[in-house]
Amino acid sequence: MGSADGSAGRPGHAAGLLSVIARQQRQLAESQSRTASDALIEVATGVLVERLRCSVAEAGEQLRSLASAAGTAPADFAAEVLGQAPGASPQPPLDDAARRRTWLAQVAIGHGTDGCAVAQAVHNEVLAPLGVVAVAFWMLEPDGALTLVGQAGLGLLDASRWQRIPPQLDCAALRAACLGAPQWWPAGSPPGPVGAAGHADGPARLGPWRGARAALPFLHVGAVVGAMEICWPAPQTQFSEGIRRELTALADLCLRSLRPPGGPGPTGPTGVAAAQTFDGAGTLPARVAWLPAFLDAMGGSVLLAHAVRAGDGEVLDFHIDHVGESFVDPGGRPSAALLGRGLLELYPLLGADAGLFERAVEVLRTGEPFRADGTVLLTLVDDVVVTWEADVRIARLFDGVALGWPRGEGGESGDSLLRAVQRLGRFGAWQEELRTGGVRWTRYTYELFGRPRHDPPITLDSLDRHVHPQDRAAVDQLRDALLRLKHSVTVSFRVLLPDGTLRQLRAIAEPVTDTAGTLIAVRGVYQDLTSHYRTQVVLDATRHQLADSEARAAGQHRLALTLQRALLPGSDEAVEASGLAVAVRYRPAEQKHLVGGDWYDAVTLPSGDVLLVVGDVAGHSIRTVAGMVTLRNSLRGLAVTGAGPAQLLHWLNRVTYHLTDDITATVICGLYRPSDHTLRWARAGHLPPVLVRGGTASMLPQPEGLLLGVEPDATYEQTVHHLASEDILLLFTDGLIERRGTGLDTSLAALLRIAAQRQPDVARQADHVLAHTTPDTDDDTCLIVIQRRGPAASDAS
Repeated sequence: MGSADGSAGRPGHAAGLLSVIARQQRQLAESQSRTASDALIEVATGVLVERLRCSVAEAGEQLRSLASAAGTAPADFAAEVLGQAPGASPQPPLDDAARRRTWLAQVAIGHGTDGCAVAQAVHNEVLAPLGVVAVAFWMLEPDGALTLVGQAGLGLLDASRWQRIPPQLDCAALRAACLGAPQWWPAGSPPGPVGAAGHADGPARLGPWRGARAALPFLHVGAVVGAMEICWPAPQTQFSEGIRRELTALADLCLRSLRPPGGPGPTGPTGVAAAQTFDGAGTLPARVAWLPAFLDAMGGSVLLAHAVRAGDGEVLDFHIDHVGESFVDPGGRPSAALLGRGLLELYPLLGADAGLFERAVEVLRTGEPFRADGTVLLTLVDDVVVTWEADVRIARLFDGVALGWPRGEGGESGDSLLRAVQRLGRFGAWQEELRTGGVRWTRYTYELFGRPRHDPPITLDSLDRHVHPQDRAAVDQLRDALLRLKHSVTVSFRVLLPDGTLRQLRAIAEPVTDTAGTLIAVRGVYQDLTSHYRTQVVLDATRHQLADSEARAAGQHRLALTLQRALLPGSDEAVEASGLAVAVRYRPAEQKHLVGGDWYDAVTLPSGDVLLVVGDVAGHSIRTVAGMVTLRNSLRGLAVTGAGPAQLLHWLNRVTYHLTDDITATVICGLYRPSDHTLRWARAGHLPPVLVRGGTASMLPQPEGLLLGVEPDATYEQTVHHLASEDILLLFTDGLIERRGTGLDTSLAALLRIAAQRQPDVARQADHVLAHTTPDTDDDTCLIVIQRRGPAASDAS
């Protein structure tokens, strides 16, 4: 769904809105960049005034002249004058005492050999005079966790406990890393609710002290790469602006000390994390520099982006650092057109309320991945709003995110399977875009309506003109549910085909909303029910006759019995499968007015596997027979997908729960593979098969499985049994063994004795079992007997 329909039109209002948003974002970014550059140049000019003892104008002219001679922009040269990286925010100057402490720390750090030595140096020269008792450094990991790389003042037990801070733990250091802004807690850790991640009295505390706390992020070119936390033994009245500036400058000094120019060597006993060396773009650490190549090799439709933050840590956008080779842009733009640009610049509507941008910020803050299937994205292509539906995945990666929308099942095999399902099930899919009015049909939808492919699809507004006049109320119900109530809906109606004939269709449809909950499209399928329509009409007529007279009830019974006999295979029907003999039997209830829901099926699938099914729908009524018809036909249709028995029962259970008239049923579903003589089977509340091997009969171990129609999302266990040569297997309904006043164990034991008496072939084996199991519960019985023939028997056949 990555392209707009040709009839979509040009939504001028939406296109203009998106254009204005994109233009304003670019202007805002340019304004912010100019403001930051001007501030940087002003501070650098002040430094030159002090150093050169000249006027402001002379210092400014000198800065521009030096920048021109160096071949760099004035802002970049100003950053070098101030000892900052390009793009960093200039810091106000420190007072004399703070500057002296910082110089002493810088000299002491030069003699440090690892992260702990750096922490001890800054503690001795800067923090101890301020009353600090402990300081700790952490570096950010890809999943948002923090790894301890240095500390001073902590006990051995505390240092061990705080070696790694998981992203779910609430503490000062992790807050600073997640928010990208310092956390100043002069009164100690703030209180928190009981049960929050941390302690009942607030976030988790580093060390035993309950005094003031300061946690500052380590920032490299605007990206968070770690954090440091400083502890006081007692609360402070307040952190002055001078102290805040000094500690902020100290955080920058510590980061540069932990990451020396050229990058550290492999992580070793020094404790300095080599993983935190960034590349020239300042985006991905060296440890995961292989990640883009790995994602490309795996064909991942993903992009990597780091957070662009304001001075207070607020995330303004995500700057795209890498675009996977398989990444698909909704607008069809190449990867080169996306790299280096902002996420909101490319997809401005992601910034709407509850949009994906907000989700990405939440993932960055909490570290919890985000997954949403069927998310509708909007983008602008040649002034046309294009909708793109994808399964969105967002995960945190350092101070950024990995975002992808992998395409659904595709390729030749997936398309072939989809076409087969539509053809076999007589389904035709459609989708209508509300903003553009464009409608898309699949090929089978055109066939259902009898229209040539070059004709435009029929919209919801014009659908009633193609429907039988008596059924137009159903179309009104369809539109009302989708457009006004925003609910899924299922309706049936008759369509007038161009040749004058009628076709009975069922419409199953649902609304499509964006992440803000706005209705943007409707979609669904049309299913051809013409072949079942006459049966449904007869059943409905019989249902009305039941209310009138007993005679009409008898007519309804005859109809149900005829339908049951027509749908169940005859006893003499054989399955043509190499090495397998099958006999099926059906014994109706003694009371002829009780038409039950027992059913069986034995058919060879296109794959060559043999589908073996025995089922029992609860009750004795027309509704029971109708339910049996639905389940039998549904399972036959589902079996052509090639799914295993457990998956088939999972789907059949959903059909029973949602699409039948409140019925329940038990089923055994088996797939016999002649190539390796294995039977894969699963059960839904049904008795397990009986295996006859040699002169012994036994029940197969039964897998777990709830009966159909009780729980919509029930899952089923599948088991595999290998049939040896001449093995016999009995699949049956409970009418075969149920006896009044007799326990189930006793009845099963009797069945095992009868089944163990081998007969010359499966037909006589089935007759023998039925003859010696006389029912007395007025329940009908289905029985399937299968035998794996030996080589001689197979050749003889």
